[in-house]
Amino acid sequence: MEPVYENGLIPVIVQDTETQIVLMVAWANEEAVELTRRTGYAHYYSRSRRKIWKKGEESGHLQRVHEIRVDCDADTLLYMVTQSGAACHMGYRSCFYRSIDGNLLFERIVDPDKVYK
Repeated sequence: MEPVYENGLIPVIVQDTETQIVLMVAWANEEAVELTRRTGYAHYYSRSRRKIWKKGEESGHLQRVHEIRVDCDADTLLYMVTQSGAACHMGYRSCFYRSIDGNLLFERIVDPDKVYK
């Protein structure tokens, strides 16, 4: 099934294949999805920087994509990945590291100041 890109973008949910933990949500355009399919590593589209980026290109925390799933409406993708290091730019394994009440659910695994320049 071909994905539906609204305004040229599609949301991507990223889930760890082994633990089933949702790691992050990002956006992709057709080119980023094609790069992901071709290389086997997650690529996304940064709306703020207006460019494609490979997850881990700066931090080294790559996402090896094992499977790409499309939802019933074909307007959201699910990347099933093996995550190396932190998925979150704040240094946590998952971007969903806290509850709505602010309780920490995961420990920080890397210092973002040492990883990102």
